Amino acid sequence: MSAGRVIAGRYELVGLLGQGGMGQVWTAYDQRLDRRVAVKLLRPDVVAGASAADETRRRFVRECRVTAQVDHPGLVTVHDAGSDGDDLYLVMQHVEGADLADHLAEHEPYPWPWAVAVAAQLCAVLSAVHAVPIVHRDLKPRNVMVRPDGTLTVLDLGVAAALDHDTTRLTRTGSPIGSPAYMAPEQAMGGAVGPYTDLYALGVLLHELLSGNVPFAGSTALGVLHRHLYEPPLPVRQVRPEVPEPLEALVLRLLAKDPAHRPGSAQEVYEALAPLLPTRGAPSGRPLDPTRPFLRPHAPWPDRAATPVPVQAPAPRPAQPDVAGAVDEAKRLLGEGRITQAVDILGAILPAAAEQHGEGSPVVRILRKQYAATLMDDGQYGRALPELRRLAEERAAEAGPADAQALAFRHDAALCLEQLGDPAAALAEYRAVLPYFESPYGTGDPARAAEIRHRIDQLVRISGLTTRS
Repeated sequence: MSAGRVIAGRYELVGLLGQGGMGQVWTAYDQRLDRRVAVKLLRPDVVAGASAADETRRRFVRECRVTAQVDHPGLVTVHDAGSDGDDLYLVMQHVEGADLADHLAEHEPYPWPWAVAVAAQLCAVLSAVHAVPIVHRDLKPRNVMVRPDGTLTVLDLGVAAALDHDTTRLTRTGSPIGSPAYMAPEQAMGGAVGPYTDLYALGVLLHELLSGNVPFAGSTALGVLHRHLYEPPLPVRQVRPEVPEPLEALVLRLLAKDPAHRPGSAQEVYEALAPLLPTRGAPSGRPLDPTRPFLRPHAPWPDRAATPVPVQAPAPRPAQPDVAGAVDEAKRLLGEGRITQAVDILGAILPAAAEQHGEGSPVVRILRKQYAATLMDDGQYGRALPELRRLAEERAAEAGPADAQALAFRHDAALCLEQLGDPAAALAEYRAVLPYFESPYGTGDPARAAEIRHRIDQLVRISGLTTRS
């Protein structure tokens, strides 16, 4: 890779900003809009191996599409994404300032009010991200920029999810997906991740800002992950006695091994930090002071966690619906990777098709099945879940609970529940369908049964629930 290369016929690479085992970040020039941008380049064959490279490309574009739904001033703006030759590329706004790791190195010991201000701003971002719902999966100082006015910008949202085919697998570079020093126990074990996973990473980051070191370090990735799983963190007041006791207690809650023992949401963490935030007054005058943005302009919306982010309404329903034409158009768009447009077309035609053919007609069932599958492929699990449950109920009512199609719908619903951060509900659904897949009377599916047992084992580990023999 060298300066001067033009990505996607548009973005000219200018200077290398950083690189790691999975890719590079470049300052680049957008020739079309005459602006400076940042371009992240990833080699899918290096990250996942040649056999999984195509799947990695698909997941990468899908995750970029999903994360583009999030609108928050604390998130870097994504301008473009795709593939160019052997590389995947992600084009982002160019953020002035310093990453949080360099900021910490330049200001040791890090003032504890600064650490509180950093964590509070990150809570605002995570509150918006988790409402989609999306899990960052790789929150760490290198993925946080401190701007000259003291505001924070979070980078790489969705990148870890795109590469994470199996969190227990090591990449060909020898490192797990994500950053071991900031990885929650459930993520290290390959279990379901959720907002609680990002809160653990926030706890690691906050511990590092306050103490100067991550709570769990080691010479190997496996050694670090073992410490995450089995060792308690050092209370920060043992090295920084001036840190307020409530702040130390919050860090320890965030670092709980069991997700159920962590705070319930980023909003809850913000409210715990609020009494420790600096009051109105003059900034310190030191460079990139993260206390500058407060009083509370970056507080998350009080009801954000309970109110899903509104989804753009589908296109208006045509007066004379052409169901067959709409299905053909949706298939064409899917073939071109334009999944969001296909979702809109299928969602818009469904009511018209139901009115024209009847809710229980084969045409509507096929449309609804395609709609649910497309929503899942687009990462819109919250919208796919009710469609899958409806399909499962209708099919089971007609053909019985052991019907293969009804069970497939229930299995996909359990997958959605995992992605939505509800491991207990996903576990209950997997356990309910498992006996049918293990049945020896013609309806069994040994391969699917083995896969479900694997998911149950992983969910049991991270939820603290006891499996039934």
